[in-house]
Amino acid sequence: VQLAESGGGLVQAGGSLRLSCAVSGVTRSIKTMGWYRQAPGKQRELVASINSADGIAHYADSVKGRFTISRDNAKNTMYLQMNMLKPEDTALYSCNAGGFYLGSNYAAWGQGTQVTVSS
Repeated sequence: VQLAESGGGLVQAGGSLRLSCAVSGVTRSIKTMGWYRQAPGKQRELVASINSADGIAHYADSVKGRFTISRDNAKNTMYLQMNMLKPEDTALYSCNAGGFYLGSNYAAWGQGTQVTVSS
């Protein structure tokens, strides 16, 4: 599985961005997908995740009510709609896919896309 993010950029506080994660490879092997972020000097944190089987999503408390994760299986793309952005949302956002294939668990990562929120 290969992942490629897009959609990052510079936005003012209160604005919105939509990140996309294009997925290729053995997509049927994916069990869960998620968006992570890492700000300078901070640990990487899970922002949101979504299960392949039931579509149930989970969010970090810091983004609940502002961010929405979704998948379009027909387009093999995952999205992160980010509204009411805050300066503390500034980070490198990466998408992740976890699954099971040929007898082994795997975790795939994209290269990341930068989101910068100005105050």
